[in-house]
Amino acid sequence: MTTPPKAKAVGFNHVALEVGDIDEALAFYGRIFAFTLRGRSESMAFIDLGDQFLALQSGRHQGPDDGRHFGLVVDDKDAARAALLAAGVELLDGRFLDFRDPWGNRVEIVGYDNIQFSKTPGVLRALGLAHLQKNDKAKAELAEKGME
Repeated sequence: MTTPPKAKAVGFNHVALEVGDIDEALAFYGRIFAFTLRGRSESMAFIDLGDQFLALQSGRHQGPDDGRHFGLVVDDKDAARAALLAAGVELLDGRFLDFRDPWGNRVEIVGYDNIQFSKTPGVLRALGLAHLQKNDKAKAELAEKGME
């Protein structure tokens, strides 16, 4: 029996987070991040992240996330830290910049300069981020994979 071909996973289109209330979630994330609202309904909101998006969906009922999290890439990690602190958000212990939103979703903030993916020049230009550069470690990781 032959093995059927497999699709290659190439990235994320979006991440969906369950929150308690859409308006409260938009207000919370709006205190921390500059974003464009792609669209919304009574029970969902969609925040543009360049060529991807974050979906906020009402109805979270489970307890706070511990290890489960997602890494949100930002242009300026120091600015994100300052905005979190100014908003009174408790940062989680550890070597990363992690926090939980009011509904228990755990988010890790990662700087664009230190990640293994690259936005196309067109996406960076459209976001007003054409000036962003990778650090040497990220450049080496991309080169090792033939993605420089």
